[in-house]
Amino acid sequence: MTETLFRDDAYRREAPATVLFADERGVALDRTVFYPQGGGQPGDQGDLVVGGGATIPIVNTIYDADRKTILHVPAEGVALPASGAAVVARIDWDRRYKRMRAHTALHLLSVAVPYPVTGGSVGDAEGRLDFDCEATLDKGEVERKLNELIALDAPVGQSWITDEALDANPALVKTMSVKPPRGSGRVRLVAIENLDLQPCGGTHVARTGEIGRATVTQIEKKGRINRRVRIVLSAQ
Repeated sequence: MTETLFRDDAYRREAPATVLFADERGVALDRTVFYPQGGGQPGDQGDLVVGGGATIPIVNTIYDADRKTILHVPAEGVALPASGAAVVARIDWDRRYKRMRAHTALHLLSVAVPYPVTGGSVGDAEGRLDFDCEATLDKGEVERKLNELIALDAPVGQSWITDEALDANPALVKTMSVKPPRGSGRVRLVAIENLDLQPCGGTHVARTGEIGRATVTQIEKKGRINRRVRIVLSAQ
């Protein structure tokens, strides 16, 4: 299995690693700072620096469930490294940080709009959540509540619980369509102090103040009981 360095330190931008194997699907490393797409968050991009300073551009990162490893998808036509080769895995930090801010903002959006979440996606300093809600949502009011939560500059941390503990506390799961990442016997919880606690495998900022100002750009009625809220974050 690939050691997931991004779980413990989302701010780490690069790390030395060894190639486990490389094939038509991607390059597997023994450890990585690259986040694989999942839970509504896209996979990281960046490059692998090989001997002599040559780089292999990475256009996406995915999880290979069959082999229980993370695959770094190279640009088309790029020569693949040999198994056992030493590389440095280096993410596109600007893109990653925008996604960290957006993902944490969406957790707070689920607090500002207290309805079950039926779907969502994380973008580059923007994102959306779908809510199981038939009430009329006021765009200005949602934006005000969200920015008040951001301004609290609350610390964001993590802890782990067993699969059995999560099963005994189903209310922790806010997302109806995205299941918490399982498979290792334990589940990661992301906690925004005094505000939110939910299972999540994504990358997040250390404090909500890092998110910056959020603008609610649109609230769409996607069905009788489905409301889609879109947000965009200010530049930093």
